[in-house]
Amino acid sequence: MQLKFRQRVFSWFDTYDITDGIGATVFSAKGKFSLWGHKLIILDNNGQEIGMLKECMMRIRPQFKVIINGTLQGKIIKRISLFRPKFKFTFNPWEVKGNLFAFDYQIVDGQQLVATVSKELFHLSDTYTIDVVDPKDALLSLMVVLGIDIAKERKARRRSNH
Repeated sequence: MQLKFRQRVFSWFDTYDITDGIGATVFSAKGKFSLWGHKLIILDNNGQEIGMLKECMMRIRPQFKVIINGTLQGKIIKRISLFRPKFKFTFNPWEVKGNLFAFDYQIVDGQQLVATVSKELFHLSDTYTIDVVDPKDALLSLMVVLGIDIAKERKARRRSNH
């Protein structure tokens, strides 16, 4: 299953569609702000909330709670690393391998490929493509990619403020 979304300057207040390989909307993402941290709500193609990334406040490293259908699945935690960004997922043994800086990487479960993530250049705005091997992993794969994107953007904002 293929998912696509266009990069924007990330805003917690954005709403954007995630489409499949033929351009049909599969999910929508809607940013919200609250006093207890930012939230990115994932909606199905009928507008029903099916997932949420919720920022864990007061953390040195970016952390996000992964909530699917109202149930906490675990967290995405950015690890401290000198050379390459690394992430830990508390909800399953997935790992990220590849070039996170160029946004070309794979999500793997041991030796099993879960999804391939790539950035298509030469569009008016960069388009990200997520090729998910098993459609049942589409929502969670999307949430991992969005969490990584938010963490990368957060780091870039911190650098630009100094």
